[in-house]
Amino acid sequence: MPSKTSVLPVSNSPVLAFPRTVYRPGSRLHLSPPHLAGFELDMLRASLESGWLAPAGPEPAAFELDVARAMRLPHALATASGTAALHLGFRLLGVGPGDEVWAPSLTFIATVAPAVQMGAIPRFLDVEPASWTLDPQLLREELAFAARRGRLPRCVVSADLFGQPADIAAIRAACDEWGVPVLSDSACALGALQHDLPAGHGATFVALSFNGNKIVTAGGGGALLSEDGAMIARARNLANQAKEPSAHYQHEVTGFNYAMSSLLAAVGRAQLPSLAERVDRRRAIFARYAKALGHLPGLSFMPEPGWARASRWLTAMLIDPHCFGLDREAVRRALADQGIESRPVWKPLHLQPAFRDAPYAGGSVAAGLFEQGLCLPSGSGMSANDQARVIEIIRNLRRRS
Repeated sequence: MPSKTSVLPVSNSPVLAFPRTVYRPGSRLHLSPPHLAGFELDMLRASLESGWLAPAGPEPAAFELDVARAMRLPHALATASGTAALHLGFRLLGVGPGDEVWAPSLTFIATVAPAVQMGAIPRFLDVEPASWTLDPQLLREELAFAARRGRLPRCVVSADLFGQPADIAAIRAACDEWGVPVLSDSACALGALQHDLPAGHGATFVALSFNGNKIVTAGGGGALLSEDGAMIARARNLANQAKEPSAHYQHEVTGFNYAMSSLLAAVGRAQLPSLAERVDRRRAIFARYAKALGHLPGLSFMPEPGWARASRWLTAMLIDPHCFGLDREAVRRALADQGIESRPVWKPLHLQPAFRDAPYAGGSVAAGLFEQGLCLPSGSGMSANDQARVIEIIRNLRRRS
């Protein structure tokens, strides 16, 4: 958060009854397109007229306050991307060459890429079937084994999958036993809850993304949050090229150009007030898919454990080819032929060529989810007619198979 001497405006962005759609009739149906609130231009105009475009001025600071409130955390730094937020988190946790960084295998590569680029060695763990996120029991067992061989990880990175929050309470309990910090990659889970707390809550750091396909999008950008104000102050310094207070450019260490611009912050501020409605809408889209398709042989949907309330950023389903008659890839191609974008769930990182030599622990849960998993169009601006079209195509595939 800004220094105590900063004077910040109170967020006064209006709350919409429901954000308007940005779909265009006859256009390709995308997986998760940007969904504008309707007054982004007003916010951008105000920022432009104020003269603030760079990563400075009132907009980024106000956006940080809004994000901190939404996450129920006291300190936030707006960054140029979610990956930048993760990189800063790794830097603050002291990750360096030769350190081990542990992460779930079923996640996007950005979860671990910054640590690998810093010289760290990734170790991937399987996920649990109940949530598709990092398996806390497996983590506990692996940490105990690592402690016996004197090779504990520098940190553990959890990942909130498609808006499904990881069980931070269980992950933190396993890590605290050995003094291992937790960095939560919550890029996809703004608005999700775990144990009645926002996704990532309880981790040493939480990283968010405001990329163009997220529930709240600034067209880019991210945020790093923590309970520790001193750590976020250090992150702020690093994100601004590590400039020391001086009339000239003084640097004790090297930093990064990672701060969020005023224009991105203005767009994000326009959408944050409608976060709850956007999550409710995506959950309703998920529920409609599950009700319409979940009874078909071979189709099932991403579960939600009792301790979680997922944002359902994306609706993910499993397709058993032996029961449904077609595999995941055949369904994806059939949708694509009709101008509808869908996407396989993440390919597990331990199966990626980039990590062919990385150690892996666990079974084949992540690999099985990849083989059968497909993400369906889930944008909060999606119309009922568009969703009905997706549903009907999948039903017809079952009839013909």
